Amino acid sequence: MKSKIILRRILHNRFFMVGLSLVLLVLLITFVSPLFVAFDPVKTSLPDRFAGPEWFGKGFLGHVFGTDQLGRDVFTRLLNGGSYSLMIATAAVFLQVLFGTVLGIMAGYSGGIVDTVIMRMCDVFLAIPNIILAIAVMSVLGPSVFNLIAVLTISGWVRYCKVTRNNVMVVKKQEFVSASRVLGASDFHIMFRQIFPNVTTSLIILASSRFGNAILVEAALSFLNLGIPAPTPSWGNMIADGRQYLATYPWMVLVPGVALMITVLAFNFLGDGLRDVLDPKKI
Repeated sequence: MKSKIILRRILHNRFFMVGLSLVLLVLLITFVSPLFVAFDPVKTSLPDRFAGPEWFGKGFLGHVFGTDQLGRDVFTRLLNGGSYSLMIATAAVFLQVLFGTVLGIMAGYSGGIVDTVIMRMCDVFLAIPNIILAIAVMSVLGPSVFNLIAVLTISGWVRYCKVTRNNVMVVKKQEFVSASRVLGASDFHIMFRQIFPNVTTSLIILASSRFGNAILVEAALSFLNLGIPAPTPSWGNMIADGRQYLATYPWMVLVPGVALMITVLAFNFLGDGLRDVLDPKKI
């Protein structure tokens, strides 16, 4: 697809522009603002517990969004928890794409018993809701960042596998693949050097739209104390810690809740925008 066409679609697609702007804003706030904050995200200070939000009256030196039940600065924990959530989601989505794509290419190109085995594996994982599978695995393995990335990968690779497999089955019937076989190219070369570049568009769209889901699942597991272990902050465990104080100190729940909502919406908008921008059927 020509770059001029893509640029024109980007500039005229509101979902993409809004999503991209919000994603860049979230990344900027999450990874740059911690350089200016004056508090430790895990250090407690009981005399300062339940301090109300000071907003930006004192800049980054004050409690912008107040403190929690242990006197920890909510704004600092929000930024630190956001960086953890984004890094975990990035690692999980990358591994989901990696495993799902490799298995999908093998299934679509090889066919036969290989395709049957891989597709039946996909059916087994699809029969179990992602969050239920994640809770079950984390209950057995225990909470840790490594286990969290592993369980997100296990529960999310299937969609990439099925999308890749379906696209490969279409591409492998084209003439350039037949020509490569006649010229003696190896199956590995055909699968990953010729077919794979033709299925990347759908993978990019799917990965961007599923990124928000990975953040949501991580937050849900952390809310249940099955994700990032305390005292390391996460938007999920921040909401869990503040739920019993919702009526009296609502900022403890509203701040991470709104941040989670905006971040997930941003990636969903970006995914929808990418789908429209990269759709080859549109003129």
